[in-house]
Amino acid sequence: MNETLNTLLTRRSIRKFKPDPIKAEDLNAILEAGQYAPSGGGRQGNVFVVVQDPALRKQLAKMNAAVLGKDFDPYYGAPAILLVFADRTQSTPVEDGSLALGNLFNAARALGLGSCWIHRAREMFASEEGQALLKRWGIEDRYVGVGACSLGYPDGGFPAPAPRKVRVVMAP
Repeated sequence: MNETLNTLLTRRSIRKFKPDPIKAEDLNAILEAGQYAPSGGGRQGNVFVVVQDPALRKQLAKMNAAVLGKDFDPYYGAPAILLVFADRTQSTPVEDGSLALGNLFNAARALGLGSCWIHRAREMFASEEGQALLKRWGIEDRYVGVGACSLGYPDGGFPAPAPRKVRVVMAP
């Protein structure tokens, strides 16, 4: 099977990670793939924030869980969190950020890393605490959180796919 198609068909959400740090060359390759995602009008309006510091990672986990009113690690112990922000003044910010996240997930799988889409970035970074982090990182307030990629080496491998729901209409 074609290598690209194999990557697309075998990517799964991983929710159990080894604590091992991600190799710099792998992280850079994954980020580059995210930067090459399609964007509305070719505007490339996404901003990526890489979080590997344990204290900041813990703060983000607490913020994310608070959106749900729960106390757990929504990032599943991943050693890295890749946050994706999109420029809300552009015509397709959520779509652009979502495509970038998809590229991050598929690039991670191609390199043998696991990933999982984590929601609630919009709510987290609309908060006072989130706005303070954006300011600290030099990200202007016109950016909206689209999502996060929990990233790390899978602890237990990649699960088999669930049966697919075929919903294709071949228009006459």
